[in-house]
Amino acid sequence: MNAIATPFLLGNSFPLSLVRRSVFIEPRSLSELKEALASRIWVSFWGHENTITAADILIDLDGITVRPASERPALYLDENNYPALDNTSFQECWVLSPDYAAGFRPSIGQEVLGDDIRGWQVLQMLWKHN
Repeated sequence: MNAIATPFLLGNSFPLSLVRRSVFIEPRSLSELKEALASRIWVSFWGHENTITAADILIDLDGITVRPASERPALYLDENNYPALDNTSFQECWVLSPDYAAGFRPSIGQEVLGDDIRGWQVLQMLWKHN
């Protein structure tokens, strides 16, 4: 199965407790993420409401939002230990995480202002077939 032709997940973080098989994680550029978002099918599992607007502004692609179809969707593992959402399994995930000032960690439920975000980190996760 070609990872480029298949849908991928997009989130602001990925729960490492769901890594149950080999996965390759590599830093990517924002432009690579934008290209993937604009040209491929993807599903958002974005979990933090307070960073959606800032991420949408950063991505800056007409008609594209990181907002998921439902509020805080929960990933789970399929029978082959691939991440799944809404009865669809995935072998690729892109993570777009905000970088904050050193030592800053938002409190639960705290709204993070755009000024709190110092930059963004993009990671691509690819699950191995064997």
